Amino acid sequence: MMMMMMRRSLRRLVHLVLFCPLSKRLQSRIPAIKVKYLFLAWLGIFVGSWVVYMHYSSYSELCRGHVCQMIICDHYRRGIISGSSCRDLCEENKLVFQHCLSSTPTYQVYSGTWKNKEVMIKCGIEEPLRGDGSPDSVSRRELTLFNKPTRGTSMDEFREMLLIFLRSNLGEQPSLGNLVGRIISLADVNQDGKVSLAEAKSVWALLQFNEFLLMVALHEKEHTPKLLGFCGDLYVTERVAHTSLYRLEVPRYLQPLVPSALHSSANRWLAPAWPRRAKITIGLLEFVEEIFHGSYGSYYICDASLRHVGYNSKYDCKMTDLRSVATEMAVRGFLKNRHCEHNSDCTYGKDCTATCDKLVKQCNGEVVQPNLAKVCHLLQGYLLFGAPPEIKEDLQKQLRTCVTLSGLASQMEVHHSLVLNNLKTLLWKKISNTKYS
Repeated sequence: MMMMMMRRSLRRLVHLVLFCPLSKRLQSRIPAIKVKYLFLAWLGIFVGSWVVYMHYSSYSELCRGHVCQMIICDHYRRGIISGSSCRDLCEENKLVFQHCLSSTPTYQVYSGTWKNKEVMIKCGIEEPLRGDGSPDSVSRRELTLFNKPTRGTSMDEFREMLLIFLRSNLGEQPSLGNLVGRIISLADVNQDGKVSLAEAKSVWALLQFNEFLLMVALHEKEHTPKLLGFCGDLYVTERVAHTSLYRLEVPRYLQPLVPSALHSSANRWLAPAWPRRAKITIGLLEFVEEIFHGSYGSYYICDASLRHVGYNSKYDCKMTDLRSVATEMAVRGFLKNRHCEHNSDCTYGKDCTATCDKLVKQCNGEVVQPNLAKVCHLLQGYLLFGAPPEIKEDLQKQLRTCVTLSGLASQMEVHHSLVLNNLKTLLWKKISNTKYS
């Protein structure tokens, strides 16, 4: 209702500015140039009001950190959940939400501070909210999210629960026992060698988040943000200085007004120097290598975007959003026996696409485009401009070869590794033994 009233008011203002000229007597007293200035002032007020309104409505819809904190702390005080960050978040106010970075209302992302460090705070909100800001159904959320393990579950049974969960998500890997041990150690907040029911419920709820699962599985990889703490299904990670490869982010409501050419030119002008972009690129290629047949299975990048790749103050690549990365088991489980009419029916996430067998009307099990091809497609726009003339032609050729890689098993092993290593070597030779290396 409020939205409709605002739109009507804006339409009336436009009508007043455009179709209601000043009286002839007033026009005769004011020079024509002042009338133009007055029109431009009215137009500026209108555009400014629209931008402020859209920013406020977008912020209020996307940013619900206070609700997330309220729900988490309510569960903590009732003894339902536990975690290494709970006391600082709910009692001592040392874990502080600052700037909202959320892109969806159901997944809250904030920058913040904790223990005198800049951090990222992430939390899921599943239920809609009432107008008074209170949860619509906290009890239902509690029943669905913190329902496992149940009271009376032994440590051996909890270990078996974790092992079955990891097998279903990561596949049958020889080192899953080590990962189970790491998760139990993570859950044991007070390090007493035991896992309480609240601790077990918290870590189980966190494992339902794809990003958290991957952070635990890839914790030894340098291009994955470090997990610093958690409370229930809220978790804290290290802060990445630059959360996107490009520095200029245009809000969604302003994108139709900003020409794409202007946006691209501004980002190129603001981008780091080419040697630093080359260093970031090498890190991104190393991440692609790490998730290709890693210690705990293989992973697919199912939303290749510059917004999901960042870098720190030393220009080391850091993946800022792992929600776009899916396990091979998840993708294959989605494609298995899936009915299809077109290839688009066989798409997991945004761009993990397999072919559709139109004879049997079922999806094939192999993703067409591998991770490396998707990353190289992003790098064509990021890496080629400003490249040194002596390597630009070779770099362009290698990126073209990389983009055309197929996801078929016959190509994946040898050809994939060869292209990746050639590209890394070309970049590394150019920046090695310099201040950028």
